Amino acid sequence: MSTAPEYAALNRQRYLILMTLLALAGAAWAVLWWQSSTSNDTMMSLTMGMSAPLFIAVWIVMMVAMMFPTAAPMIMMFQRVQAGRRARQQSHVGVWLFTGTYLVIWSIAGVAAYGAATGAGHLADRYMWLMDHAEQIGGAVLIAAGIYQLTPLKYACLSKCRSPMSFVMRSWRDGAAGTVRMGAEHAVYCLGCCWFLFAILFPLGIMNVGIMALITVLIFAEKSLPGGHRIAMLAAAALVVYGAAVTFGIATLPGTTMA
Repeated sequence: MSTAPEYAALNRQRYLILMTLLALAGAAWAVLWWQSSTSNDTMMSLTMGMSAPLFIAVWIVMMVAMMFPTAAPMIMMFQRVQAGRRARQQSHVGVWLFTGTYLVIWSIAGVAAYGAATGAGHLADRYMWLMDHAEQIGGAVLIAAGIYQLTPLKYACLSKCRSPMSFVMRSWRDGAAGTVRMGAEHAVYCLGCCWFLFAILFPLGIMNVGIMALITVLIFAEKSLPGGHRIAMLAAAALVVYGAAVTFGIATLPGTTMA
């Protein structure tokens, strides 16, 4: 049983980790705001006119801003178990290995996103039909994102993300290699849950900070609030309705320029 000083020390560690995650997220939001304010019309393409390294760097900043707050409950649960093992003088691993692995997997997803955006840009340059129907294509992406919200894969991945204790207990692996595997596994579930919500940033504006904030709130609500699955369903309806309105010319998108 933990003594009062040990319990207080564990609480301080948890508080420090949480504050560090939020501080990093806050700094990342500041960078994104600055990047958005310095962007101009020539950068409003799917890749923002950036080279691959710069795009990936901005993507990582975006992941820190958007995903650290939403992943905090899982990270804190992992830290809690590791702190208990340390208190019992069992082998333990630092929480940042878990968090770093999570971020690496999302960075790999950024490489894929850059490749997809570059390919779409080349197609748009070659086939003017795509440029002429950018709004309709964007609307279709929104509809597809809404439909994905209702799929069994989305439900399964969201269930994993909504149960930090269950995930840590069922996926536990000892040692550094085990921690890397757990961090990667959680990131994959998180990707399965959220990837289409990031895909809609392309038609809505890849550097639209307001849309990023809205998506962050939605992801947090889905993962952490009671009725998260119902929130996902409401988001699905909103995406489908908005996407249909865009497709049929009733509404417009804030960012559909392709280059």
